[in-house]
Amino acid sequence: MKHNTKLKTPEAVRAEFERKGISIAEWARQHSVSRTLVYEILAGSQRRTCRRGQSHRIAVLLGIKAGELVTSAKALNVTPDRAAS
Repeated sequence: MKHNTKLKTPEAVRAEFERKGISIAEWARQHSVSRTLVYEILAGSQRRTCRRGQSHRIAVLLGIKAGELVTSAKALNVTPDRAAS
């Protein structure tokens, strides 16, 4: 899934949640992600670079990072390593 929209700031995301009456915890539950990570990403935590994994997914879903979301190695055209027999 590609997200090709203008990037938002963490402040803009918080304001959007406020306008819509959505809590961060509720948004996290709806997207099956860690509430703690969402808070950290929106706080601009230096610990979370959002380069991969759930942090990347959250940042892309929030619209604060450009990127793609993939669901499997097959979508990446990656074949699993085969162990030598």
